[in-house]
Amino acid sequence: MGTMNRMRENTGIVLWILVISFGGLWVLQDSGVFDTIGTDPLGKVIVVDGDPITRQVYSQQLEAQLEQVRRANNGNVLPQQMEVERERAFNALVEDRLREHMMDEIGVTVSDTEVRELIVGENPHWIVRQNFSDGQGGINRALLQNVIDDPGQTSMLIQLEQIIRHERREQRLNQLLEGSVRVSEAEAKATWELEQKRADVEFFFLRYADVPDSLVSVNDRDVPRYYSDNREDYARERLYSVQIASLSRLPSQEDTLAIMQEIERLRQGFEETDNDSLFLAQSASEVNWSDNFLGASTLSPAELSVLFEQGTVPQEGDIIGPIIVNGQAQLIKVAATRDAEENHVRARHILVNSDDDPAAARTSIQDIRRRIQSGEDFEAVAIEMSDDPGSGSNGGDLGWFGPGRMVEAFEDAAFGADIGTLVGPIETSFGFHLIEVTHRVPVDVQLSRLAYAIDVSVATLNNIQESLEDLRYYAEEEGDFTSEAERRGTAIESLQIQDGQTSIPGFGQSFSIEAFLRDADVRDISPVIELNEVALVVHVVDIESAGYEPLETVEAQVRQLALLEKKRDHQVNRLQSAYNSGGFDGLADALGLSPQLASGVSFDNPVVSGLGRDYRFVGAALGLDAGEDSGVLTGDNGAYVIRTNAVSEPPEISDDELDNLLADLTRDQRNLVLQSWITTLRESAEIEDLRTDLLPLQ
Repeated sequence: MGTMNRMRENTGIVLWILVISFGGLWVLQDSGVFDTIGTDPLGKVIVVDGDPITRQVYSQQLEAQLEQVRRANNGNVLPQQMEVERERAFNALVEDRLREHMMDEIGVTVSDTEVRELIVGENPHWIVRQNFSDGQGGINRALLQNVIDDPGQTSMLIQLEQIIRHERREQRLNQLLEGSVRVSEAEAKATWELEQKRADVEFFFLRYADVPDSLVSVNDRDVPRYYSDNREDYARERLYSVQIASLSRLPSQEDTLAIMQEIERLRQGFEETDNDSLFLAQSASEVNWSDNFLGASTLSPAELSVLFEQGTVPQEGDIIGPIIVNGQAQLIKVAATRDAEENHVRARHILVNSDDDPAAARTSIQDIRRRIQSGEDFEAVAIEMSDDPGSGSNGGDLGWFGPGRMVEAFEDAAFGADIGTLVGPIETSFGFHLIEVTHRVPVDVQLSRLAYAIDVSVATLNNIQESLEDLRYYAEEEGDFTSEAERRGTAIESLQIQDGQTSIPGFGQSFSIEAFLRDADVRDISPVIELNEVALVVHVVDIESAGYEPLETVEAQVRQLALLEKKRDHQVNRLQSAYNSGGFDGLADALGLSPQLASGVSFDNPVVSGLGRDYRFVGAALGLDAGEDSGVLTGDNGAYVIRTNAVSEPPEISDDELDNLLADLTRDQRNLVLQSWITTLRESAEIEDLRTDLLPLQ
């Protein structure tokens, strides 16, 4: 105990070790922040069984997650990704607090002696081994002791102690939970047999959908009966009728023009510089200098167009653009050229299929050739006559292509053709073609690209924000959301959204919309909500209590399902009657059908030819002995009778296979237990989400 007190009073460790090793949640949970949570002046945002979590803790956890997102996305966090991370932070903090409560309740503790051993003992914690390695697999004890003896590191060492204590405590809790999981060898062998067993079967299958509508009918009594019998299928949560007014968050014309003007401002310097690499670096170009020569296959369609569709061959020193490529404005400089290493052309063609009558197809393509040679427009004739569904409607244009894209005969003809010359007829497996090469790539190019992303500007975002805030303000003042939106020319979508629904039709996922509706009343208008491509406000028009969809709103669907039910009954009765008369062997004559065959039926591959994926079928087939039949069974799509002709029993499981399977099953069961446990804790806990009370919350 004395040693631990000395460490607490006189030692520490650098913060970056903790942050890099554990991330925000570990540091927050174990730094003592939660011990003073009730005194945080920023207020509580989450309450778990009466235990508050402050805005500061939530924001720091969120920021730790966002930093990871930024590192993976060039510093960017899109609005909808922000929403996802907010939910992750919320769930992480809630579940960690629930685990803390459970550990307190059942008395999971870690002594000071254990923590001391994990820092200075013979087998220290991995974070100590990682950060105080001697480079030979051991610990640099002198360095560790220096840190311990440094008074300036006291608070950081306390954090290390708390993190290690927390992690060891979590390990013990997990061990207690995992200790309840036992997978026996008998269970593993049974699983092995089920996975490896195979059966060859024959079966008769009557599909419900094959019953003509003329054989069954649905009357006015059937629809309400089906609805009543299956009423739970039409249960729904509280339903919000809303109007959503939205504005695009994509770059405006002004944003694009500003980037183009900035590139034009740099044009002269770019053209005159002898050091493209330095110029691009000093200009903060988003595409760095490269001395690689680029063939046509590595260039974008926009680059191919400006380089090779202008009637001239690019020359060293040419400045081209600015053009827009993949969301960037680019000014391109041709640094060097060389002869192209492979053929690459842009061509168009007209195809006449020859499957039915090759002679007639040849005559037709010759007639088309004469029409074009006599002056008719290739594009117009292609739209009228080509059998190629992909290019025909586009005037026969195939775009750019290089080696390996076309069949050999077509490719040879195109690569050997002069620009503007009509070639063909060329015969391929598709039919007869007329080909015209419109452009060719004669050189590979070395390019310098001065490039800037065309992003939405702060000014544009501010304008969007202000416009929607004004819409909200005046709609609340006047009490007419629709008229105010129309007056401003703002598009409105009318939707119905269920309570708890986060996937919003036409807008994607939004936790913010769900959170707003959770506590909204009729006529409420949300604050401005930002999604990736739009900003919006939500107006609540009506709220219906949780209940059931009225029959009148789902009548068409119910009628179809009632009809399908009658078709199912028809096929089941037909199959049962035939089976009762002559058993499996009499089904062929009774039904006028031949049995279908399926070999190697197994749970590893539950797809049965003619049925699709059907685990019920597979289970029945594998449960039969050879020569035994199933009787009449009902599947999702039809009724069937199965007879198993042969059963392939699995080979004896080896010791290694058994060990691996035991490990896999144990891991899966443990994960299931842990997930089920935390789900049960959440369902029984009283969790308050107060984040919307403190908007805007980063």
